[in-house]
Amino acid sequence: MIWDAGYRIYLYTVLCLRLNPLIKLNICLMNREELKQRTKKFHIDVIKLCNNLPKTTAGYETAKQLIRSAGSVGANYRSTARAKSTNDFINKLKIIIEEADESQYWLEIIRDVPLIKDDIDVLENLIKEANELTAIFVVSKKTVENNNKT
Repeated sequence: MIWDAGYRIYLYTVLCLRLNPLIKLNICLMNREELKQRTKKFHIDVIKLCNNLPKTTAGYETAKQLIRSAGSVGANYRSTARAKSTNDFINKLKIIIEEADESQYWLEIIRDVPLIKDDIDVLENLIKEANELTAIFVVSKKTVENNNKT
């Protein structure tokens, strides 16, 4: 089954560059556990960043939205292991893609307002990570959809 814990996700830079020529992924091969840890680290790093947002209405609301969307990336990725069918697996990937993209949106808002003056490098790295996670899951979804056609 495609959602088996031993399933390896192959990502080729050429495919990712077709999706977004502005990013370059250095990932050629990542197994399920590595991606699980990567999505978890993304959520943890977002929480740490949000702890430094101003204690204002904008800071609280932005942090709340960002923490929810970033947490949803990891939580929904974990749930792909329990997919009941290929279509269920694809639907879970679609949710992950939406949440990773939403996380990137909130991170860009924090940068553009700006809501944070310190940790700019951390913020830029999180924006890059959200973009890469989105690309990873888009490629994964396309791969599963293409394999499901046969």
